Amino acid sequence: MSTAPRHTALDALHRSLGATMTDFAGWDMPLRYGSERDEHNAVRTRAGLFDLSHMGEITVTGPGAAALLDHALVGNIGSVGEGRARYTMICREDGGILDDLIVYRLGETEYMVVANAGNAQIVLDALVERATGFDAEVRDDRDAYALIAVQGPESPGILKSVTDADLDGLKYYAGLPGTVAGVPALIARTGYTGEDGFELFVAPQHAEELWRALTAAGEGVGLVPCGLSCRDTLRLEAGMPLYGHELTTALTPFDAGLGRVVKFEKAGDFVGRAALTAAAERAAAAPPRKLVGLIAEGRRVPRAGYPVVAAGKVIGEVTSGAPSPTLGKPIAIAYVDAAHAAPGTEGVAVDIRGAHEPYEVVALPFYKRQK
Repeated sequence: MSTAPRHTALDALHRSLGATMTDFAGWDMPLRYGSERDEHNAVRTRAGLFDLSHMGEITVTGPGAAALLDHALVGNIGSVGEGRARYTMICREDGGILDDLIVYRLGETEYMVVANAGNAQIVLDALVERATGFDAEVRDDRDAYALIAVQGPESPGILKSVTDADLDGLKYYAGLPGTVAGVPALIARTGYTGEDGFELFVAPQHAEELWRALTAAGEGVGLVPCGLSCRDTLRLEAGMPLYGHELTTALTPFDAGLGRVVKFEKAGDFVGRAALTAAAERAAAAPPRKLVGLIAEGRRVPRAGYPVVAAGKVIGEVTSGAPSPTLGKPIAIAYVDAAHAAPGTEGVAVDIRGAHEPYEVVALPFYKRQK
């Protein structure tokens, strides 16, 4: 049986703006409004407005909330200060990555876990299961929030014009409650574009009002609505992993080069500790395939699943690839054998439909904004 896609609170507005809509993780979402290249460049040079209401918000509350999250996730959540956020992961007992997450500490005993749209139910089910024995409640708040992001160098000025919240004092990976254009919001300085920016969690009934207010506030500085297509090229240039591409249940955080998110030093056991300890030891003894950047010498675009080759042998696989508007060339992220992972390694190519197209190996990210 096919299930009809879900719609965000901004669905009618997207259609009125002429958005090309697409199914994404069971949601009908805007792919682009016009030119995805123009939308991408707007975020890099001015500002872009995104509807991210498909993301999955899960609230964990109670005296045992921190202990539950320290048990359920690989990060040290108990050490997160109030008003701060942390990037982390939830893994299976065998160390495989179920999802990558951002956890916000909203109060002394209240946390919000934000999961990827396609994994939200999986994460919710895992947290509920792992909550047994902890004095904490896990609540599905996916319908309680709409999520709007304003990203790009002009985003602080745009947001300052419609809020009296202390944005100058709001650090990266921090959040504070405030009012934006008269709408109550959790204002977080987070994003998935490689630029400065904010994500605004609001009640769905306020989403359209907030979107229109931000659109008006950004009119003079080139703010444009942006779809998922440019969000993907922005995060790709910034070297940010995408679940289902760079991260899967077949990989541990150490296989993905993200072992730093696993905090063995925290007190108590956590799901996957034994398997991840073994994975860390394996990675130290014999480095697994490494995640690298590839820049094309030609014009052909690599796609996920394409083999990476050297001297006629397969040495890796592309996980994400696209034309880069900022670099003006096709780029890719790929897992390659450690022997071929050093920047500048020669003789590396991507097998694109039988033709071995030469690629330069570079360190990630491809793009880093000027502070």
